[in-house]
Amino acid sequence: MIKVAITGATGFVGRHVLTALAAHDIEVVATVRGERPDTPQIRNVRWVTLDVASAPPNAFELLGKPDVLIHLAWGGLPNYRALRHFEVELPAHYAFLRQLSAAGLKSLLVAGTCLEYGLRSGALSETDPTSPITPYGFAKDALRRQLEYLQRNGESSFALTWARLFFMHGEGQAATSLLPQLEKAVAQGEASFRMSGGEQLRDYLPVNEVAAKLVALALRQQNVGIVNVCSGTPRSVRSLVEQFLQERQAKIALELGHYPYPDYEPMAFWGARDKLERALKDSGTAQSSFSSSEPT
Repeated sequence: MIKVAITGATGFVGRHVLTALAAHDIEVVATVRGERPDTPQIRNVRWVTLDVASAPPNAFELLGKPDVLIHLAWGGLPNYRALRHFEVELPAHYAFLRQLSAAGLKSLLVAGTCLEYGLRSGALSETDPTSPITPYGFAKDALRRQLEYLQRNGESSFALTWARLFFMHGEGQAATSLLPQLEKAVAQGEASFRMSGGEQLRDYLPVNEVAAKLVALALRQQNVGIVNVCSGTPRSVRSLVEQFLQERQAKIALELGHYPYPDYEPMAFWGARDKLERALKDSGTAQSSFSSSEPT
């Protein structure tokens, strides 16, 4: 039976990855930093108390010597501009993953971010050069480069899948995200909802679909490299908001343009999904859908 370890299992994406893992006949080891919060009840899962920032020397053994690690843990979000991303998070995660690879980890999937691309517009391909302008995007891009260097020159060999996530929405999403804020405003009977102009084009997937794709990629245990986990279809933020209201037959005036557009994102960008479809060709999980959130 394949053994899969997952960090960040109690987070927004991690909870859905746990659910997706339950559909497979595998053994799961999930990490938690402190007391375990409410999470999906998953069969064949064992919880381990482990903090990436202070992992013990025997972390690989503590995780049960997994065949593959799905690494979702990362602190300091959703503040993409915090210096802690490359001052604290980057060295901690590099040290942790290097330790595991040296101890014998053979396959690794890490959650990257579309913010690695920086201000590049249009359809973004995995072969496009990265030019991040936020500490978060910089730190993720740097970690990827470090892991690729270890692959070429490290003490052990391992397969790496670098899953660049775009925009997500679903159960467990932060209350400060766009659609949860809109839902709250409607529920409270607010007359209007303040937002940006809404004309920016983004790439959206529901978090449960993202989770299924991450699990499918991880279980392949192949050296996929960088892969965009995306819909491949651009859609305006305004159209998402309007569809959200239409589906719920809710009415609220949109104060378009109240907030400026984010200066750390281009007006129009989305992921190219050709490589994702090739990677998942035999798994039957290459689908597309709709939703909205901040990038991860």
